[in-house]
Amino acid sequence: MRILLIFLSSTLALISPIIYARSILRGEARPHRTTRFVLLLITALSTASLIAQHNTVAVWLAGVSMLQAILIFYLSIKRGMGGWSPADILCLVIALIGITAWQTTSNPLLGLYFSILADFVGMVPALIKTHKLPHTENVWFFGLDTVAGLFTLLAVESFVTAQTAYPIYIIIINAVMVFLILRPKLFQR
Repeated sequence: MRILLIFLSSTLALISPIIYARSILRGEARPHRTTRFVLLLITALSTASLIAQHNTVAVWLAGVSMLQAILIFYLSIKRGMGGWSPADILCLVIALIGITAWQTTSNPLLGLYFSILADFVGMVPALIKTHKLPHTENVWFFGLDTVAGLFTLLAVESFVTAQTAYPIYIIIINAVMVFLILRPKLFQR
């Protein structure tokens, strides 16, 4: 069952950026450039941290997330929005501080926490953009990643922080994005 859950999680996490890339290329979604740059850095660090911890479950989700980040950042360069507002720069600086903190510690778990914190700070510009302009995001991308995180969490054999922190974060941040995208439709009346 564990292998099936890991497979399902990885498959969804591989499908979601294809859906998102298609949406970006059609002009239906406009990813936030700062967020996408930070997420590229963070997913690489998260993957490295999980590898250093010999994590055999969450590392698959993190690795697939890193591949997503590469593709989406590339597309955001020409087809995205934002990137140089004071809030964007502040979030980028805070995320870079988190990255530096990860690099200066030899503790993989602490590195994972810093990468999650930096990831969240990097997501702030996209959260703000999506709150203001929900039509610029694709609900399926974030919805599939929410389910992928849930499958990863269900595949964890030992419910310790080192094993559960990353999938729980992925579930929460993507679920928040889904809510922000759907919010206008939910509260239309």
